[in-house]
Formats: sequence, C-alpha cells, structure tokens
Amino acid sequence: MNSGLYAVALFGHSLPGLLLLTLGQSVVVVCVCFDMVRAVSVPRSRRRYVANTVFRTLALPSILCMSLVVLVHAASGAWEQVAAGVFVLVAVIFRWHHDTDEDSWWTGKGKALGRWLRKSLPAPRAVASAAV
Repeated sequence: MNSGLYAVALFGHSLPGLLLLTLGQSVVVVCVCFDMVRAVSVPRSRRRYVANTVFRTLALPSILCMSLVVLVHAASGAWEQVAAGVFVLVAVIFRWHHDTDEDSWWTGKGKALGRWLRKSLPAPRAVASAAV
C-alpha cells in the first residue's frame, strides 16, 4: 500500500478522524432528509422553500464530506462501503444538478453576491508595460 493511502486509512480510523467522518456523514444525512422533504412538499410552499434552501446550502459540503469518506474507505480496502458511499455521492450530485427549483433563497443570489463582491473589492490596477 502507498504510504499516503496508509496515512489516510490510519487517520480515518483514529478518534479525531472518526469524529470528523461522523460529523460529515451527519451533514449528508441532514441534506438527504431535506431533499426528501423538498420532494414531497407542495410547490411554492414555505415548507418547500425552506427544504430547498437547506438542501442547496448543504449539498456542496455533503459532496465534499462524502468524497472524503469514500477516500478513507477506499484506502482502508472496505469496498462494500466504497460502493455505498459512491451511490450516495452520485445521488446527491444528481439531485443537486438536475433538480433546479425556483423555490430557494439562493435563486438570484449568485449575481447579487458577485455584484457586491465587485463593488466591495478594489479595482485591479493596470500595470504599465516597460518602454524599450
């Protein structure tokens, strides 16, 4: 086994690693639960709005946490858990990517945050080229 993979497997089975992986999997469970609430809620209702906002907020951290969990299990050689983790990872990515919904706090916030960021950061200075 590669020494880097051995270190990942060793960290994944230590107490701090197990605590971090458990916290990450808790985020994934909360994300999937809010996705299920979103799926069964009436469109344009407050319940769907809140569920979709929480799902959209936790989707990216869930993907990152699940990727780390899959990496640790792959380094450990637990192939059944790798398969289950990849299934959950693909399901969350699929739901995040294909179920675009208008009932979310994040709708239109990307452009608004980009405008605020451009306005708050100083403009880049143009560097004059050296005359030869």
